[in-house]
Amino acid sequence: QVQLVESGGGSVQAGGSLQLSCVLFGSTYGSRCMGWFRQPTGKERERVAVIPTGGGSVYYADSVKERFIISQDNAKNTVYLQMNSLKPEDTAMYYCAASWPPVPRNWPPTQADFGYWGQGTQVTVSS
Repeated sequence: QVQLVESGGGSVQAGGSLQLSCVLFGSTYGSRCMGWFRQPTGKERERVAVIPTGGGSVYYADSVKERFIISQDNAKNTVYLQMNSLKPEDTAMYYCAASWPPVPRNWPPTQADFGYWGQGTQVTVSS
């Protein structure tokens, strides 16, 4: 059974930092893409960052460029999202996702390219 387990969310003041972690269980970590998405209350889910597990270019949404960093530890089947200079508009439920089929047809992959999703972790940024 494939499972994605996120951790690291919480509440922080504007300008602060948080690091999210996501561990993939039950499936091969390599040769796919891992992504972070977020959904503010009452809004649609949006793509935040994507990283190919085999290395190469990563994708960032314009709204998080220069502030967020996606990284991974393949040996631990884990993807991270380091979030710096947080803003109130970053407040959302953050979801980790793994691509399925493993190799997405698009770059950057869209939500439809991700077949496995975590349960989400809440990030709240106060002004």
